Amino acid sequence: MTIQPTPTVSGPVTVVLLFGGRSSEHSISCATAGGVLSAIDRDKYTVIPVGITRDGAFTLQPDNAETFTLNSEAMPEVVDNGTRVRWPDSATSREMTVVDADGSVRILGEVDIVFPILHGPFGEDGTIQGLVELSGLPYVGNGVLASAMGMNKHFTKLALEAAGVAVAPWVTVSALEWQRTPDVWRTRASSLGFPVFVKPARAGSSVGVTKVSSRDELDAAFATAFAEDSTALVEQAMTGREIECGVLSGRDGGETRVSVAGEIVVTGRDFYDFEAKYLDVAAAELICPAPLRDGELWQMQRTAARAFESIGGAGLARVDFFYDGIEFVVNEINTLPGFTPISMFPKCWAASGMSYPELIDELIELGLETVR
Repeated sequence: MTIQPTPTVSGPVTVVLLFGGRSSEHSISCATAGGVLSAIDRDKYTVIPVGITRDGAFTLQPDNAETFTLNSEAMPEVVDNGTRVRWPDSATSREMTVVDADGSVRILGEVDIVFPILHGPFGEDGTIQGLVELSGLPYVGNGVLASAMGMNKHFTKLALEAAGVAVAPWVTVSALEWQRTPDVWRTRASSLGFPVFVKPARAGSSVGVTKVSSRDELDAAFATAFAEDSTALVEQAMTGREIECGVLSGRDGGETRVSVAGEIVVTGRDFYDFEAKYLDVAAAELICPAPLRDGELWQMQRTAARAFESIGGAGLARVDFFYDGIEFVVNEINTLPGFTPISMFPKCWAASGMSYPELIDELIELGLETVR
């Protein structure tokens, strides 16, 4: 384990904001970058915006929040401008450089911390965290193991069950198993009772998720899930309120902190899918704080902290529940949740007394002091 040293700089802390990426959630990551760029305290931080194209090129992007505004008619994207950002040559250096489109090389400066805001595979799953750890730079958020665990719904459920946290009943199937014995898996999926949800094991923002009401809808649902990942889950549909909360690591050895609750009320759709989350503002109402009695709030916060700790969480997460009035059942742990100013994670912390700029400060400070 390595203790990441706190920078001893006299001026602003230099933050590499890392966004975009190769996943289907590329545009949502860009929108998150726009939110952070618009709110980060420029007196405290110097920002180096590094956008990863859909092809995986690390490029130097404009420090302009408006470039990455979420727009349903023109989703934001990292445009390959020909630049190539180079990481430090070794773990003994913090100097990053950029090769411009004309081949000339510029020094970007000494980096104090990396702030990854990548969603989905190749960013939220431990891969980018491993890359940054190899460089020796401090970074915001969860480490390699927690990121990989949180991204994989199957292994998240195993960890939660082992910690005594309730999860929805499920079965897991690989694309190869489905190809070999589809009838077996149709039967196993049907045994959960309809409706069920078919999901990619490793994807977020409800990408690739299908609500299935009968056996004859399973084949199409599996095709959709396997387009995103080589493994899929079939999960029993849960009834109850959709409750979410934000989680932050404790400071100075303190206990894990959990925000007040937020609630999602979906209207006009079968479930809270990608369009409802990002494109159709009328499809869902986000209520924060959600009405919970004191005992219910305590139960939710206790369960969220236990879930976060069960995967070895660090920095931040959003924990999503179904609540039937008796038990909080964890639907998902999101180790790098949506972070636009209107996303549930910052809204829950704002309702708990921490503003969006203060939340950015807190995450950076946690990243600088985290023991990896």
